[in-house]
Amino acid sequence: MLTELFGTPHFSSDLLLLLPLLVVLEAVLSADNAVALAAIARGIENPEQQRKALNLGLVVAYVLRMLLILTASWVTQFQLAELAGALYLLWLAFNYFRPDSSDTDEGKHHHRFTSLWAAIPTIALTDLAFSLDSVTTAIAVSRETWLVLLGGTIGVITLRFLAGLFIRWLKEYDNLESAGYGAVALVGLRLLVRSINESLTPPEWVMVSCIAILFIWGFSKKTLPLVAEPEEAVEVTKDPLSL
Repeated sequence: MLTELFGTPHFSSDLLLLLPLLVVLEAVLSADNAVALAAIARGIENPEQQRKALNLGLVVAYVLRMLLILTASWVTQFQLAELAGALYLLWLAFNYFRPDSSDTDEGKHHHRFTSLWAAIPTIALTDLAFSLDSVTTAIAVSRETWLVLLGGTIGVITLRFLAGLFIRWLKEYDNLESAGYGAVALVGLRLLVRSINESLTPPEWVMVSCIAILFIWGFSKKTLPLVAEPEEAVEVTKDPLSL
């Protein structure tokens, strides 16, 4: 049964060349995922809790991603899975961009969590929704399941480090969080179109190009450092009795 799931490993120079390709592919396709996970983790104010949320959330996400790879041939035929993933990602993006006059940060709705355990399912589900797109691409590159599993494992590790970097960069660049959620919306729309009519799905290079443009915009404006207001000058009056 394990042989049916993982396939019989065949080692060759061609397969060894495919592994770096899969890792690079995972890293490129994970950039938008990483900034989304970083933005979600920022919903916890304590930096230590942010790291724990990412670590535990990605452990759950890793298990779900491996299950997705093993059942990819079935999931890709089950269009409701892609539809559910698309609606979830679109909901995340809409919840961030939805107009609200009561919000003080230009209509942006940052996720806020009351506890570590509230953030973990959101991180895991977000990675799973993104994986519906990246796993399909990886399977198309190689039919060797064990190789895709290995590439996915390295991809999740890369994702963890990228998300850690993005948490820091989100504080340094004004537009980066909005660019990340814009990418979330694009991936959601692509999944939605594919779940309705696969022939209308835009090619991968179009998505990568659009996301690259979003990220160029995201890194285009640095956050201005807070400048302390100058203390009010104390008016000194001369004592009329003094000489």
